[in-house]
Amino acid sequence: MFYAYFASAGLTTIAEDTSNAGRLDLAVRHAGQVFLFEVKTDAQPPGAALAQIEDRGYADKYRAEGVPIHLVGVEFSREQRTLTRLEARTIPS
Repeated sequence: MFYAYFASAGLTTIAEDTSNAGRLDLAVRHAGQVFLFEVKTDAQPPGAALAQIEDRGYADKYRAEGVPIHLVGVEFSREQRTLTRLEARTIPS
Protein backbone atom coordinates (compact mmCIF):
# COMPACT_ATOMS: atom_id res chain seq x y z
CA MET A 1 0.00 0.00 0.00
CA PHE A 2 2.86 2.38 0.81
CA TYR A 3 4.50 1.59 -2.52
CA ALA A 4 1.29 2.28 -4.45
CA TYR A 5 0.79 5.62 -2.72
CA PHE A 6 4.32 6.90 -3.30
CA ALA A 7 4.60 5.55 -6.84
CA SER A 8 1.24 7.08 -7.84
CA ALA A 9 2.49 10.42 -6.49
CA GLY A 10 5.34 10.18 -9.01
CA LEU A 11 8.11 9.61 -6.45
CA THR A 12 11.08 7.37 -7.12
CA THR A 13 10.39 4.19 -5.16
CA ILE A 14 12.34 0.97 -4.67
CA ALA A 15 10.42 -1.92 -3.12
CA GLU A 16 12.41 -4.66 -1.39
CA ASP A 17 15.62 -2.63 -1.66
CA THR A 18 18.44 -5.17 -1.36
CA SER A 19 21.66 -4.76 0.59
CA ASN A 20 24.26 -7.21 1.83
CA ALA A 21 22.41 -7.37 5.18
CA GLY A 22 18.91 -8.09 3.87
CA ARG A 23 15.98 -6.34 2.21
CA LEU A 24 14.47 -3.03 3.23
CA ASP A 25 10.71 -2.88 2.59
CA LEU A 26 10.70 0.45 0.75
CA ALA A 27 13.07 3.28 -0.20
CA VAL A 28 11.62 6.56 -1.47
CA ARG A 29 13.48 9.55 -2.92
CA HIS A 30 11.87 12.98 -2.73
CA ALA A 31 13.11 16.57 -2.77
CA GLY A 32 16.76 15.65 -2.31
CA GLN A 33 16.05 13.33 0.60
CA VAL A 34 15.84 9.56 1.09
CA PHE A 35 13.13 7.89 3.17
CA LEU A 36 13.69 4.27 4.26
CA PHE A 37 10.62 2.33 5.44
CA GLU A 38 10.44 -0.97 7.31
CA VAL A 39 6.94 -2.31 8.00
CA LYS A 40 6.15 -4.97 10.61
CA THR A 41 2.96 -6.63 11.84
CA ASP A 42 2.71 -7.63 15.48
CA ALA A 43 6.31 -6.57 16.06
CA GLN A 44 7.98 -7.98 19.13
CA PRO A 45 9.48 -6.16 20.85
CA PRO A 46 7.78 -2.86 20.00
CA GLY A 47 10.20 -0.75 18.01
CA ALA A 48 11.52 -3.71 16.04
CA ALA A 49 10.87 -2.06 12.65
CA LEU A 50 13.11 0.96 13.24
CA ALA A 51 15.64 -1.20 15.07
CA GLN A 52 15.94 -3.46 12.00
CA ILE A 53 16.76 -0.50 9.75
CA GLU A 54 19.47 0.62 12.16
CA ASP A 55 20.85 -2.82 13.07
CA ARG A 56 21.20 -3.97 9.49
CA GLY A 57 22.67 -0.70 8.24
CA TYR A 58 20.14 -0.19 5.46
CA ALA A 59 21.08 3.52 5.28
CA ASP A 60 24.75 2.78 4.59
CA LYS A 61 24.36 2.58 0.81
CA TYR A 62 22.82 6.07 0.73
CA ARG A 63 25.27 7.91 3.04
CA ALA A 64 27.72 8.84 0.25
CA GLU A 65 25.01 10.86 -1.49
CA GLY A 66 25.24 13.56 1.19
CA VAL A 67 21.48 13.99 1.56
CA PRO A 68 19.28 13.69 4.64
CA ILE A 69 18.16 10.11 5.25
CA HIS A 70 14.96 9.47 7.17
CA LEU A 71 14.51 6.06 8.82
CA VAL A 72 10.83 5.17 9.33
CA GLY A 73 9.60 2.16 11.29
CA VAL A 74 5.91 1.34 10.84
CA GLU A 75 4.16 -1.29 12.96
CA PHE A 76 0.62 -2.65 12.65
CA SER A 77 -1.50 -4.97 14.79
CA ARG A 78 -3.35 -7.74 12.97
CA GLU A 79 -5.74 -8.17 15.88
CA GLN A 80 -6.56 -4.47 16.24
CA ARG A 81 -6.27 -3.85 12.48
CA THR A 82 -4.58 -0.54 13.09
CA LEU A 83 -1.27 1.27 13.22
CA THR A 84 0.31 0.66 16.62
CA ARG A 85 3.67 2.40 16.30
CA LEU A 86 5.32 4.88 13.96
CA GLU A 87 8.89 5.92 14.67
CA ALA A 88 11.29 8.03 12.66
CA ARG A 89 14.87 9.16 12.97
CA THR A 90 16.82 11.42 10.63
CA ILE A 91 20.46 11.02 9.69
CA PRO A 92 21.57 14.51 8.64
CA SER A 93 23.56 15.02 5.45
